[in-house]
Amino acid sequence: MSVAQKINSLRNELREHNYNYYVLDNPTISDYDFDIKLKELQALEEAHPEFYDANSPTLRVGGEVTKNFNTIVHEYRMYSLDNSYSKEDLLDWEKRIKKLIDGTVNYTCELKYDGASISITYENGKLLRAVTRGDGTQGDDVTANIKTIKSVPLQLKGDFPQKFDIRGEIVLPFDGFNKMNEERLEAGEEPYRNPRNTASGSLKLQDSAEVARRPLECLLYNITGRNLGFNTQYESLEKARQMGFKVPDVAKLATSVDEVLEFIAYWDTHRHDLPYETDGVVIKVNSLQQQEELGYTSKAPRWAMAYKFKAEQVSTRLNEITYQVGRTGAITPVANLEPVELAGTTVKRASLHNADQIEKLDIRVGDEVFVEKGGEIIPKIIAVDLSKRPQDSQVTQYVTHCPECNTELVRQEGDAKHYCPNYNGCNPQIIGRIQHFISRKAMDIEGLGGETVALLVHEGLISNYSDLYTLTKEEVLPLERMAEKSADNLIKGIEASKGIPFERVLFAIGIRYVGETVAKKLAKHYKYIDAIAQATVEDLVSVDEIGDRIAESVVEFFASEDNKMIIEKLKYHGLQLEISAEKLASQTDKLKGLSIVVSGVFETVSRTELKKLIEDNGGKVSSSISSKTNFLVAGDKMGPSKRLKAETLGVAIISENDFLMKLK
Repeated sequence: MSVAQKINSLRNELREHNYNYYVLDNPTISDYDFDIKLKELQALEEAHPEFYDANSPTLRVGGEVTKNFNTIVHEYRMYSLDNSYSKEDLLDWEKRIKKLIDGTVNYTCELKYDGASISITYENGKLLRAVTRGDGTQGDDVTANIKTIKSVPLQLKGDFPQKFDIRGEIVLPFDGFNKMNEERLEAGEEPYRNPRNTASGSLKLQDSAEVARRPLECLLYNITGRNLGFNTQYESLEKARQMGFKVPDVAKLATSVDEVLEFIAYWDTHRHDLPYETDGVVIKVNSLQQQEELGYTSKAPRWAMAYKFKAEQVSTRLNEITYQVGRTGAITPVANLEPVELAGTTVKRASLHNADQIEKLDIRVGDEVFVEKGGEIIPKIIAVDLSKRPQDSQVTQYVTHCPECNTELVRQEGDAKHYCPNYNGCNPQIIGRIQHFISRKAMDIEGLGGETVALLVHEGLISNYSDLYTLTKEEVLPLERMAEKSADNLIKGIEASKGIPFERVLFAIGIRYVGETVAKKLAKHYKYIDAIAQATVEDLVSVDEIGDRIAESVVEFFASEDNKMIIEKLKYHGLQLEISAEKLASQTDKLKGLSIVVSGVFETVSRTELKKLIEDNGGKVSSSISSKTNFLVAGDKMGPSKRLKAETLGVAIISENDFLMKLK
């Protein structure tokens, strides 16, 4: 046997043993014998570097040091899931689904593991890269760390698609977590708080050898890509197992919401027997074709829902109520609590939302309160234990002036919160707006974080986000914890942000009520910022999905002389304040004013590409047929009820080719 054959033989043997041990939990070799074979392979690889393989089993021990994690854009966006908490929520979800698609709907029920989300790309059966969820659009490249996790295959088994992404959760089993904490306590170190945060933190460790020492596991639940070779979510789970992935075997196929609820009821009790943290059940429409028909909202797939198990509750003492000022001037009351353990973390603070919530629950300083941590990340107070209320208790008087600048607060009719109107003179608002401007979904300025923004404002170096573009290295170097290299990175990051596209700049400037989706709509409709600035409320509400409140906020923003000056400075510094010529060239008005429904399976372009073509050419994609629908683009396997409804309403039905011809 040649050296190359011996190396390949050992690699294949070790991969198989690794799969048996970490995925099947059925070892066929002793740890000692495994280590002997691994050392033999290491020696051969060191003596013959010409046979290097980035996915060799020897590399699982780590050793690669990553100083900076590169940002990678996901080829397929990682969406969040909508949450439900009751049978009624699920029945409402089912009704929405059945309005949009034809035929029988089955569901796949899977447990929702509480870990760190990951997307791993495979090409030609080999692990190519691993990226954290990040903001769903882009995340951090943590490939070196993921390769150390034994349940992640480096080389796939059997038959597999040429290229795909597989998504899952990096989790830390209870046994491994407890063992890590025992070792930390013996070493005189603070124990880790909970498995989820420890797993998440592990992905960003710079030394992959340290990650390799942690007993992390990867549980997979979704395959995304083209030409995958299966038709349902349930089939995809089995396909993933065949390829060598660790896929929990508790998934169940359900034909009704009642069967879904049986699965939820069982695991709400039995989840405590599992070796991992779980916080709910994920229910998905089983048919991938139906999933494609249903599509996505701006934040979540319409075909999936997370059912959250009943929240954990504890009681503790409310010591003080303080008030936070947000970037829009909104005031949020915060309960400062006697520290208490809740759902694996120590809780010291909880949101009180607004004055109405405090009054409704009659919350007072000194009360014993019930705190809950459910679907929300931030704990909330849900009730007061009146039997323990002190005799000298005083009714809470909501703050009347800004806790930061002492300006009298205002509350407009219909607003849930009080606001500080001192837009340009209240430091938390100024800092908050700049922090929003530099955030990942907005300008994504590398080398600049929230703490540095606060320092820059407090030192008088900037008073709004346009001032960032006049900063020099010499000005930022004296700042606390600012070294030569970090100052260079900050200035480079600010300069690089000038290439961020218009719709993200529009989101970044922080117009109230203008989120990511609205910013895209406005950018697409008006093409450049001056057109938006000159639009009236009447003009704006004629834009798809722009209501009175958004329109009034946009007009108010551009009526401000200070804001006009800031926008002029951004123009001067070369930010993208209009749609690029390249993007403009791909857009036309050929479908302007038309409402179009897309249904079925398509051959020339994917459904996503077809919807983009409609929007790029001025049309509106509608999810359901009505008398206002101009035409229906029908693909293969379109449901009969959609066709019948279109024919009944006299809506034109055209083929994929007919549609593409309209754009020529």
